[in-house]
Amino acid sequence: MIKITIKEVSRRYGVTQDVLRYYERAGMIPTVTRTAGGIRDYQEADLAWVELALCMRSAGLSVEAISEYVRLARLGNGTIKDRLALLQRQRQGLLERQDQIAQALERLEYKIARYEGALNTGILNWTKEEH
Repeated sequence: MIKITIKEVSRRYGVTQDVLRYYERAGMIPTVTRTAGGIRDYQEADLAWVELALCMRSAGLSVEAISEYVRLARLGNGTIKDRLALLQRQRQGLLERQDQIAQALERLEYKIARYEGALNTGILNWTKEEH
């Protein structure tokens, strides 16, 4: 059975100890297992929640959405439908953001190609609308 300190978890996942404490306070991970002296003693289940929270945050999910997911998960199998709906809403938001990012990237690629062409030829023939 794995048992590690907050310092080790911080190092393992590349986040500060303050972030880990915040995730716990905000409900983004359930309360971490503690020693008899009250020291956080992360176990495998705790690490799985940390990994999920980090994954969801890196995908851009809000603290509130992650906390709600954790709350529902801790209530048990009776919340599967609600968790599924929450994840589906979050997926839809991510897909919309992905489309926005793809459009922005396409525009940037066009601009970069135009500037590279201008550097190579010494000519920048843009209309006022192109900026």
